Amino acid sequence: MFLSIEDYMLPCFSKTFFGFDCLGCGLQRSFVFLIHGEFWSAFKMYPAIFTMLILAVFILINFFKKFKQSNKIITRLAYFNLSIIIINYLIKINL
Repeated sequence: MFLSIEDYMLPCFSKTFFGFDCLGCGLQRSFVFLIHGEFWSAFKMYPAIFTMLILAVFILINFFKKFKQSNKIITRLAYFNLSIIIINYLIKINL
């Protein structure tokens, strides 16, 4: 009768059609773990979840209150986040 958030999760296109994970595989499940307060499980599922949240919060705060070096901070956070995503993906496909 009651639907949970897991019922609305989208399947991974690349995993469904090509049979391999994409760079974003695990993000939705990690977010669900985060909502449920399972922080370690969220990190294990998708390690970049916390850096993505930091980036999103900073962008949201910067939208309302401009910082002096905001572009530089956002760029560095984005590159750091992207590097975590790529390293996680490379580790995942090699295991």
